[in-house]
Amino acid sequence: MKTIAAFFDIDGTIYREGLITEVFKKMVKYELIDPSKWDSEVRPAFLNWDKRQGDYDTYLLKMVDVYIEAVKGISPDHMEYVAKKVIDQKGDRVYTFTRDRINWHKQNAHKVIAISGSPIELVREMSNKYGMDDFRGTIYEVGDKGTYSGNVIPMWDAVSKRKSILEMVEKYNIDLEESYAYGDTAGDMTMLKMVGHPFAINPTKELLSKILEDEDLKKKITIIVERKDVTYRMNVDCIDTINSIY
Repeated sequence: MKTIAAFFDIDGTIYREGLITEVFKKMVKYELIDPSKWDSEVRPAFLNWDKRQGDYDTYLLKMVDVYIEAVKGISPDHMEYVAKKVIDQKGDRVYTFTRDRINWHKQNAHKVIAISGSPIELVREMSNKYGMDDFRGTIYEVGDKGTYSGNVIPMWDAVSKRKSILEMVEKYNIDLEESYAYGDTAGDMTMLKMVGHPFAINPTKELLSKILEDEDLKKKITIIVERKDVTYRMNVDCIDTINSIY
């Protein structure tokens, strides 16, 4: 008998913002990263997004670019310590809908799997906190000196997520047509297309645009928007109408 799985992105899908942002701030606090990296390079992109003058994808990619350079020469032990602190302090700051869906999948004996662009140390801690069965995250490679080299095996893009899902299919004998996926950005597009029950959680404009262009995905996707203490299930056709008006 084949297995049913639920694939979850973390940043913006389970966690209400970006975990990598919390890690960055914590590493600045512990003087592992130069504060100017945030002030001069990341903060402008963050403020543009916060004021709704820029998009979330741009801000997140900028954060990743700066983070890759900033962690060069840092020990993985430091990163693991920071990751534990972040999840201990911030790990409950999640969307009600996805938290409840994780519990629902576990109650139904589905495999619950995190596939996230966050550093794998963070993804591991978040997966452990919510009792997930497996996980994949971005790997920051360690060099000969035992510190981060600056080389990265990413997990934030659609191609990498597709590859990871196929690995999980082989590992757990997963029936993708009966499985579920939850994501919020364009990097989750292939993940959403691969399963029979895709959910877009507070999707970015770029992801919405891609969904509206894909007739097959439009027929099966569920769009969820959670604001304050209310969860809305959106009709794709209504979103199409709104986009055409504006």
